[in-house]
Amino acid sequence: MGDSIPHFFGGTMKNNAGKLVPVHIAVIMDGNGRWAKSRGLSRPQGHLEGVKRVDEIVLEASRLGVKVLTLYTFSTENWSRPEAEVNMLMRTLIMALESKLKKLHDNGVVFRHCGRRQGVPPAVLAVFDRAMQKTAGNTGLVLNVAFNYGSRQEILDAVRSVSLDCVSGKLTPGEITEDLISSRLYTGGLPDPDLLIRTSGEIRISNFLLWQLSYAEFYFVDKFWPDFDAAELNKAVAEFQRRSRRFGAVSGTGVEDSR
Repeated sequence: MGDSIPHFFGGTMKNNAGKLVPVHIAVIMDGNGRWAKSRGLSRPQGHLEGVKRVDEIVLEASRLGVKVLTLYTFSTENWSRPEAEVNMLMRTLIMALESKLKKLHDNGVVFRHCGRRQGVPPAVLAVFDRAMQKTAGNTGLVLNVAFNYGSRQEILDAVRSVSLDCVSGKLTPGEITEDLISSRLYTGGLPDPDLLIRTSGEIRISNFLLWQLSYAEFYFVDKFWPDFDAAELNKAVAEFQRRSRRFGAVSGTGVEDSR
């Protein structure tokens, strides 16, 4: 997928309505707990509401013509949360994916796990593997779930992989390129994100896709994730369409994104 798209550029394409849309959207789904607190609800209720938004956003992104949707679901730092909350999150994730898998498959979605497998509960890995196997032959939107994910750890794993090949003689240092490093990341084979969305009003990327976001447009919104619906996604895409993406070139040189 995305063979004609340089890993550092990503790109745009026209959907069925003739409108330009980003090929790859990445989302930091932030604010479930604060959404619940503001309504006098428990944090688990906030996470459950957040799951509903995932279903809606996946379907809307697919409808818009987006090819890859990466969702920051659970970071390597999130394991430090209270044990009861982590256990609840694991149960919620398993329940949500098992209940939505048929719908994802019927809509042509390809499920992909992005993150370290080490340390992930076996029950979670099992449902991930079932989802990847069931949807492997689909040709629709790639749902790339960043779980047990940390970008520094990802880059470290990629560097270690390349280093081992150098030590074994499979590679020489002169053969190490940006494309090679990209291929060893958890997102290997996918185009880089064109648009990053973060909800809840926070303006930072929190160890998320540090390499891949080099040329992405950033969109920050004050709404908590449970309030980020299909209409909000369309607002983010509309803002993306208003921006001129030149990738360091001067406008009019033919290098910038066509619009």
